[in-house]
Amino acid sequence: MGSPILILELGAIILGLGILGRLAALIQLSPIPLYLLAGLMFGVGGAAPLETSEEFISVGAEIGVILLLLLLGLEYSADELITNLRRNYPGGIVDFVVNAAPGAIVGIILGWPIPGILAMAGVTYATSSGIAAKLLTDLGRLGNRETPIVLSLLVFEDLTMAIYLPILTALLAGVGFLGGSLTVLIAVAAVSVALIVALKFGRAINKIIFTNSDELLLLGVFGIVLIIAGIAQQLQVSDAVGAFLVGIALSGKVAESARAVLTPLRDLFAAVFFVFFGLRTDPRDIPSVLLIALVLVLVTAATKIGVGAWSAGRAGIALPGRVRAGMMLVPRGEFNIVIAGLATTAGLNQIGPLAATYVMMMAVLGPLLARFAAPLFRAFGKIRDSVRGPAGSPD
Repeated sequence: MGSPILILELGAIILGLGILGRLAALIQLSPIPLYLLAGLMFGVGGAAPLETSEEFISVGAEIGVILLLLLLGLEYSADELITNLRRNYPGGIVDFVVNAAPGAIVGIILGWPIPGILAMAGVTYATSSGIAAKLLTDLGRLGNRETPIVLSLLVFEDLTMAIYLPILTALLAGVGFLGGSLTVLIAVAAVSVALIVALKFGRAINKIIFTNSDELLLLGVFGIVLIIAGIAQQLQVSDAVGAFLVGIALSGKVAESARAVLTPLRDLFAAVFFVFFGLRTDPRDIPSVLLIALVLVLVTAATKIGVGAWSAGRAGIALPGRVRAGMMLVPRGEFNIVIAGLATTAGLNQIGPLAATYVMMMAVLGPLLARFAAPLFRAFGKIRDSVRGPAGSPD
């Protein structure tokens, strides 16, 4: 029999997450900031630190990362990835340069080691695909002209992460240049092989895996992704990347059915992951990084909006659509916390409070901007038109 305290703590945590999720839905915001706050409250230096369940939560958090990336991979086919990359890689390159730079500069100014600088660059670079995808659905913008541009930039980021995460993992592990180069080569090879297999043998793979039984499909896909993630980890490639590649390889009925049966499981363990990150962050360290986090929020919100607007402009989209595209790229979330979590686990504890504070701010600001950008834009247009008058000149 398990410890009664462990069962009670887990029950309280899961119930608490459910309440926080409902609260977030009522105020129409992502629940990620609330989950992080819950972790801060019950972690190191919090008001009521957990006693027995942290080890279980640690394992659950790792599963949460795997499921987050698996479900993200299921959103794209290999064909879509390649097509989007060909069309929109200039925007993706600009996105990487202008949004990774602020984090790297902060790391340099603070005197962090190279792994810390690289980790902070990743924290400021990646948009939360989960939050962005949910906003596109909630706001009814899946059919908008700018939406393919937003999705293309998100796909580019995801593929960049497939290369970036192994490099970061190698540096955090203290692997030398030769070992680090080998890790990168393995990561590139893994991505290439996954795409080739998905393109050439995707139908056969999906035919073998597919079953009308939700139970058997859940067990099969979940088991496969855990095995691939474990192998990836043994090869010093991120288990998250392995999960993402599995998602890309699955398509058609398998992907649709897998999304349906795995989404509740992902939501549970993803919430545990965000809580776990908060547990490892001492809230007493946050005041000292609050100003830096605020500066990063202002700078990177502006750079993301600029990149989205520029990319949409290249596709001939009008100004309102450009603004909407830019606003949709502002939220930060799962990838950013994954990166900070890797750095914190490797002993770079200084990045945790800054990343947690930054992500909480951006996870709140992003949905607010996305929701209210269009009404504000229309209001601005009415004011401008009233000032100019019907003939385009002042009354």
